[in-house]
This record gives sequence, structure tokens and C-alpha cells, in this order.
Amino acid sequence: MDYKSGLIPDGNAMENLEKQLICPICLEMFTKPVVILPCQHNLCRKCANDIFQAANPYWTNRGGSVSMSGGRFRCPSCRHEVIMDRHGVYGLQRNLLVENIIDIYKQECSSRPLQKGSHPMCKEHEDEKINIYCLTCEVPTCSLCKVFGAHQACEVAPLQSIFQGQKTELSNCISMLVAGNDRVQTIISQLEDSCRVTKENSHQVKEELSHKFDALYAILDEKKSELLQRITQEQEEKLDFIEALILQYREQLEKSTKLVETAIQSLDEPHPISLPHSIVEASKGCQLGKTEQGFENMDYFTLNLEHIAEALRAIDFGTGKGHDCATCFTPEEGIRSHYKWL
Repeated sequence: MDYKSGLIPDGNAMENLEKQLICPICLEMFTKPVVILPCQHNLCRKCANDIFQAANPYWTNRGGSVSMSGGRFRCPSCRHEVIMDRHGVYGLQRNLLVENIIDIYKQECSSRPLQKGSHPMCKEHEDEKINIYCLTCEVPTCSLCKVFGAHQACEVAPLQSIFQGQKTELSNCISMLVAGNDRVQTIISQLEDSCRVTKENSHQVKEELSHKFDALYAILDEKKSELLQRITQEQEEKLDFIEALILQYREQLEKSTKLVETAIQSLDEPHPISLPHSIVEASKGCQLGKTEQGFENMDYFTLNLEHIAEALRAIDFGTGKGHDCATCFTPEEGIRSHYKWL
């Protein structure tokens, strides 16, 4: 079996094969040399160099001094990032298999007769091929339409040159779009990094803020315990004093009660008696201590914390040590001051 006929058996296979041999950048059949990317997709070397130069505008081309650092761009087929060495596109391997298939394909196409209807024909002149392009009306047409037909007064140009120019323009647009996509992807990566760093920084300052407030809570708890202890101590001293007085008065009451009983018994005696000295002294009244007026009050343990409360309410974020409150940023102002349109 002939190798070429086995490879390309019919017209449909030729069309399918041609689709596989189209460069995604210039939309034409691959031109030598064909380079293979690490993701196994193919590009014309010129197209690969165009998108590489667009993505790395400051990279020195091969005609000048070779850059000591490489560059990168994304495959137009799968968006895989291709990292280049200092040789740039010239460091990529050639795909000799694809180049050989293209040679066989072109040979097969040249040996096949042109099928009827494979070339677009003019609707006004059915036997005439469309071979020119009317620049005035912006439509393809045939030579007879220019000489005798509706486009006699129009400006025309060869269809193939117009087609080639449009392909070149389209290829340039694709290269710029691919380069623009690379830049957008870079910006997206930078923004994603900004999100990550923002979350990390936010977590860090939250922890620092929590530590500072925990320290304030500790100071307040310590001061609270200290003041409560002082109140408790004062309470215990006063209670001890009052309870000692109560004990003294109870002892005095007990002694006085016994004296009263003794005095009553003396009244029952039939003959005069002399009064005991203790009864005489007790009748003059006790000389025990007593509390002063307002002794029970604890009003002097009063705190005025309004100024401290105001200071706590005024706690806010500033610009750092020695900052001027008039120049402090609120969080919203800080965001606006650091935001830039891309």
C-alpha cells in the first residue's frame, strides 16, 4: 500500500488533517520551523516569537545581545504557562514529525485535481471565479463584475492580497489578545496574592489587638481585686469594733442584771443595810465606748471613672507613635488612599 494514499485516503480526511495542521495564532497551516511547547501543542516559530515578544517586550531578540534571563507566556491553546530560558523561542524543539506531515499533505494536495465547487464562483457570472475584492463595497467579486458589472467604478484589489492582509491583521490581533490575557492573568495572580497577604495581615493585627485588650482586662481585674480587698478590710475592721462593743455591752448587761437582783433582795431585809459599793457605782451609768454617727457608711469608697470611660470610648486606630489625631485615617479612608484602578 502506498504510504501517502494510506495516510490521506479521501477528501474528508484531508479536511480533518488540515484542521489539525492550522496554527492557532495565524490561523494558517504551520510554517517551518514548527516548535513544540512543553504542553505538546505546536506553533509556528514566528507566531511563538510574536506572542513571546508581546508578553516580554523588554526581552532582547536574537538579532541583538542575548538576554541572560528568560521569559514566559501562555500557550494559546490550553493557557499552560511556558517558561523560557535565555534563548527564548529559539530554545524550543522543532516538531519534525509535523513538518513532514505538512510536506506530505502539500504534495498530496498538489497532485489532486481541483474539485468542482471547491473555489467560490460569482453569482452574476457563474463561470467566473471570485478573484478580486471590491474595496468600495467591501465584498468579494470577479473580474467581469469589475470590467462590465456593478463594480466598474469601484476600487478593487487582488482577493488573495486582501485575504492575506486580513489574516496578518487577525494574527496580530490574536497575538495582542494573548499578550493582554497574560497581563490580565498576571494582575489576577497579583490580586490573589494581595487577598492572601491581606488575610494574613488582618489575622496578625487582630491577634495583637486581642493581646492588648487582654492586658487591659488583666489590669482592670487586678485593680478591681485590690479595691475590693480594701473595702473588705475596712468592713472587717468596723465589724470587729462593733462586735467587740456588743460583747462589752452584753457583759455589762449581765453584771447589771445580777446587781439588780442583789439590790431587790436587799429591799426585803427587815433592818437597814448599807448599799454595796458596786451597786452604787453601777447606778451611775456605764462608761463603755460607742460608735460615732455615720460609722456604718462606706461612701468614701467611691470612684469617679467617667474620665477613664471616656478615654476607653476614644480608643481608635492611629498612624503610630507620635501621630496627630487630626491626620488619622479611618479604615474606609485607608482603603481609598491605597486603592488604584488597574
